[in-house]
Amino acid sequence: MDSTTRKIFIGGNWKCNGDRKFIKDNSEFLKSIKFDNSKCDVVVCPTFIHLESTLNELSGSSILVSAQNVSMNDNGAFTGEISAKQLKDLNIKWTLVGHSERRQFFGDTEEVISKKIKISLQNGINVIACIGEKLEERNEGKTLEVCISHMKTIVESVENNWDKIVIAYEPVWAIGTGKTATPEMAQEVHQQLRKWIIENINEEIASKIRIIYGGSVTEGNCNLLIKEKDIDGFLVGGSSLKSDFSKIILSYEQKL
Repeated sequence: MDSTTRKIFIGGNWKCNGDRKFIKDNSEFLKSIKFDNSKCDVVVCPTFIHLESTLNELSGSSILVSAQNVSMNDNGAFTGEISAKQLKDLNIKWTLVGHSERRQFFGDTEEVISKKIKISLQNGINVIACIGEKLEERNEGKTLEVCISHMKTIVESVENNWDKIVIAYEPVWAIGTGKTATPEMAQEVHQQLRKWIIENINEEIASKIRIIYGGSVTEGNCNLLIKEKDIDGFLVGGSSLKSDFSKIILSYEQKL
């Protein structure tokens, strides 16, 4: 399987944004976007309190709904947590795990991330697993070292469920800063990650796994980024809250 046969994946992470009006209006906007869902998966990630209303608003469309996070614990005495079983009960098919903001602000260690991946997969929930380096790590030439350390956590947690995983490379220094890796910079990391997967898992998984880019993707850079051989889509933050998101979704056509 080469880059032309891997199905493009476009994720919109709404982060801690949105209200009932936004959910209704944006869902109508999303449903108006004409895309080929045999060639491109589109997944949006609202807050926990808006998951069900987003599901309802997008009912009948090809757009899937993902959680932004999941508890590492099962149901029980864990106040404020949302379990994988509860996501499954809502018919949620995806969750983010290991987003840089969860790592940076909420103490998600590699051990915590591993538990979240495992419990999600055990409950039939697909995982968008986030990896990526901070600015100081990039400046120290540690990009690949950091990404591989994150990849090892994923490998230890996935077992044989690679078809339920999407890898999101998100250079932390490019998130919400307006900075972005050039297409060549992003492709280099994606290519090295795929090579590492060949060498440490196997070539079949490396050829099938979707590795998406998540560093300040906009309507201005998406068409160039998506043309790179090893970039299989995007995890989009701020631009997923705007009309720009339609152009980012339709960038998959550049890969055909």
